[in-house]
Amino acid sequence: MADCLFCKIVAGEIPSKKIYEDDLVYVFEDINPTAPVHYLLIPKTHISRLDEVNADNSAVIAHIYEVIAKLSKEVDAMKDGFRVVSNCGESAGQSVFHIHFHLLAGRPLTWPAG
Repeated sequence: MADCLFCKIVAGEIPSKKIYEDDLVYVFEDINPTAPVHYLLIPKTHISRLDEVNADNSAVIAHIYEVIAKLSKEVDAMKDGFRVVSNCGESAGQSVFHIHFHLLAGRPLTWPAG
């Protein structure tokens, strides 16, 4: 999608600090971190919102969780626990309309989330 911030990051048009990449997923550091580890995991194909996941595109979402499990074994700050957050829609806090998952770790994460 031509005007999508995350599509531009995947295409290399906007710089990011890459953590991990494969054929399906791109992981990079959030530019406004709220925890010592704050990564964004995005599918390389554009899916705007979680309510657009279907049988044709759901495999990439499962793969994102496989990447999260891989990172949890490699990143020391994740060994004591981590949180995965994804917002769907403006009222839930979604500001970039390309599905993304916030991976947070490295400090106690309180509940309820704000």
